[in-house]
Amino acid sequence: MAVSYATQVLLLIFLTTLHFNVIMAAAMTCGEKERNALLRFKHGLADPSSRLSSWSDKEDCCTWLGIICNNITGKVIEINLDTPVGSPYRELSGEISPSLLELKSLIRLDLSSNYFVLTPIPNFLGSMESLRYLDLSLSGFMGLIPHQLGNLSSLQHLNLGYNYALQIDNLNWISRLSSLEYLDLSGSDLHKQVDWFQVLSALPSLSELHLENCQIDNLGPPKGKTNFTHLQVLDLSNNNLNQEIPSCLSNLNTTLVQLDLHNNLLQGEIPKSISNLQNIKILDLQGNQLSGALPDSLGQLKNLEVLDVGNNTITYPIPSSFANLSSLRTLNLAHNKLNGTIPKSFGSLKNLQVLNLGANSLTGDMPLTLGTLSDLVTLDLSSNFLEGSVKEINFVRLLSLKELRLSSTNLFLSINSGWIPPFELEYALLSSCIVGPKFPEWLRKQSSIKVLTMSKTGIADLVPSWFWNWTLQVDFLDLSNNLLNGDLSNTFLNSSFINLSSNLFKGEMPSVSANVEVLNIANNSISGTISPFLCDKTNATNKLSVLDVSNNVLSGDLGNCWVHWQALVHLNLGGNNLSGEIPNSIGHMSQLVSLLLDDNNFSGHIPSMMQNCSTLKFIDMGNNQLSDTIPAWMWEMQYLMVLRLRSNNFNGSITQKMCQLSSLIVLDLANNSLSGSIPNCLDDMKTMAGVDDFFTNPLSYSYGSDFSYNNYKESLVLVPKGDELEYKDNLILVRMVDLSSNMLSGAIPPEISKLSALRFLNLSKNNLSGEIPKDMGKMILLESLDLSLNHISGEIPQSLSDLSFLSFLNLSYNNLSGRIPTSTQLQSFEALSYTGNLELCGPPVTNNCTSKEELSEGTSVGHSDEKFFGTSEFYIGMGVGFAAGFWGVCSLIFFNRTWRHAYFHFLCYLRYLIYVTIVLKVRRLFTTL
Repeated sequence: MAVSYATQVLLLIFLTTLHFNVIMAAAMTCGEKERNALLRFKHGLADPSSRLSSWSDKEDCCTWLGIICNNITGKVIEINLDTPVGSPYRELSGEISPSLLELKSLIRLDLSSNYFVLTPIPNFLGSMESLRYLDLSLSGFMGLIPHQLGNLSSLQHLNLGYNYALQIDNLNWISRLSSLEYLDLSGSDLHKQVDWFQVLSALPSLSELHLENCQIDNLGPPKGKTNFTHLQVLDLSNNNLNQEIPSCLSNLNTTLVQLDLHNNLLQGEIPKSISNLQNIKILDLQGNQLSGALPDSLGQLKNLEVLDVGNNTITYPIPSSFANLSSLRTLNLAHNKLNGTIPKSFGSLKNLQVLNLGANSLTGDMPLTLGTLSDLVTLDLSSNFLEGSVKEINFVRLLSLKELRLSSTNLFLSINSGWIPPFELEYALLSSCIVGPKFPEWLRKQSSIKVLTMSKTGIADLVPSWFWNWTLQVDFLDLSNNLLNGDLSNTFLNSSFINLSSNLFKGEMPSVSANVEVLNIANNSISGTISPFLCDKTNATNKLSVLDVSNNVLSGDLGNCWVHWQALVHLNLGGNNLSGEIPNSIGHMSQLVSLLLDDNNFSGHIPSMMQNCSTLKFIDMGNNQLSDTIPAWMWEMQYLMVLRLRSNNFNGSITQKMCQLSSLIVLDLANNSLSGSIPNCLDDMKTMAGVDDFFTNPLSYSYGSDFSYNNYKESLVLVPKGDELEYKDNLILVRMVDLSSNMLSGAIPPEISKLSALRFLNLSKNNLSGEIPKDMGKMILLESLDLSLNHISGEIPQSLSDLSFLSFLNLSYNNLSGRIPTSTQLQSFEALSYTGNLELCGPPVTNNCTSKEELSEGTSVGHSDEKFFGTSEFYIGMGVGFAAGFWGVCSLIFFNRTWRHAYFHFLCYLRYLIYVTIVLKVRRLFTTL
């Protein structure tokens, strides 16, 4: 049967197409030369997660991971081996082989986010003439950027950002990259490149320039005209410009879409000429030192989508012209000094998604117009002086709201219990504004909240039964400092951060899940024994880092289950009725930084296994019934900063090893039975001597998400001036030594005078003798000094008058003598500070100094006693003469009756004469008045 003409044509087309596909398939196959080049490249790399396992000589290299070939020629045109965030692969490392030069058609090379640490960028990359895209960012390269990269005339994208200290000796090589559109040198050192702006502005095609954190300290006007005719993105953030915003930036008005100058120490006002940037969409000036008012001209930027001027010192009200920013999506004016009210015209910003006005001085109420912003996702009005009632109508159309921050304002949430919010919050930050007195029932309708803070909100109510099950979804929960009540005995807590402190909760310890990292229920009425909570098998695997149940009414012993709590960093059980011995298993908590067991009824000795807690910084076991000697290993804890063992039954002596505690800021061993002398090596305690900067040792621990209120800070009750005071935020400033009420003897070591950072010193109620160290006045920060009830003798050193910060002084009941040094400081204290020293004289005590002492004092300035009175023989002669004369007169008065009557008659007459003289002078004084 004959085949039709049409069928023959279709068959011919089919065979032609099949043949072409076979040819194409053969063409797409990777050539042997390029495959071998890639295998040599792989051989120089370390691949810990076998990312390159598909790179095999048995496979077509066009099918390998990260390799892209040309569809027609089969040549390798792209190598993409970056390590994205969240990638299952680990970073590549090793050396980059020059075999890459054999890939003649390669146009894209991406090795970003790998680990080529301490490796220079290979010079041979400058010979890969076909490259259009080169990304080596975040990979640890160091050394000079090779000038050979300037040979890549086709290069359009160059990203060398954030490597290890890349250096640039000059920028001339960049000027040859005439096709460059994208350049990122972030993290490189450009502070010596004075003409960097001029050089980079000569790149005719450049549209994005990223120079973040390049140590640039100059941005003067360029010489001649700039050619930034295509520049859309300019990022100069995190440099050291330290100047006013230069006018030359305002001239980039043709194409600039994004300008980022945040964290640059910029000063002065925002120039009005900023309105020249008519195409700008993102303007970031936050984190500088800008002052003055926000210019009205900002309202002319019709295309502006993001305006961030947070963390400056901007003053005056918000300009009404901001209502014209119709494209605005994000407005951040937080942490300035803005005053006035929130413009009601903000209701016209219909595209606004983020409004942050926190930490200013804004007054008035929350405008009803904000409730019409249906696209608003974040509303932050916290830390202002806003006041008034906030009702349902304020949120009427906030359908997209996810984050509501009204903390630290005087706003009052006056919301009906049956209200159903139009939004679904994820963050509700309401601390220090008025939410109470009733518990907010509207929270029950919010099923997506991750963070809830309602500290100091005036709630005085029973926590509803639904609330604890509702909190199972909440990651961060803070209800502290209210009058909330309820029984926690059968409560199950699941949030990672839980702060229920300073309320009226009662019952036994709640149950916690393995998710809980911070549990703070201090200052409540939690009762019962704590050991069932500690020894519950469900807590055998937990992540608890902070456990604070201080100031409750817990009783019983601690149990011996601390092996289950090895993640604990901070443990505060102070202010309860706990008893028994401190268990050995506490030594299993190797990460423990703070251990506070004060104000309980613990007895026995400190267990030796505690020395395994080598990272301890805070130990407070004060006000217990502990006995025995202070363990020797405790003086060897190199990180220890606070040691408070006051009011126990410790005995023995304080060894020289105490001076090894170079980080110590508080040493309180008062009210024990310690004996022996005070070590004479105190000047080795570097922090108290002011040698180490204590601000490098923070006293707070941060947990959870990026919120400032999640910092857990140590709290310590000290007795610096005779009264108990709680130190928390200001604990970082304390330097204290209290060894009072012991049985210490010997002299006060003169080395104590070298503790120039010490603020509080109490050595009272001991058996100390000797003199007060003469250089004690060098303790220039001393605020409180108590040496009372000892046996200290000698004179008060003149140097004490130099202690200008001294506000508490007690030297009473010693054997001090002589005149109290004259100074404004020492005479400002009452006589009680010196009482019990019978031989002290001069103000403020009533004892007058003798004429001899006055004469001695008067002649001590400019003349020594020896020069004034002559040689020492004079004193010997005077003494013999005085004795002979005295006993001669006494003998005559004693044996001769006539002389005796005459002498006593003279004394009576002298007394009468003095009395009459005083009366006449007083009467004359009153007459003149």
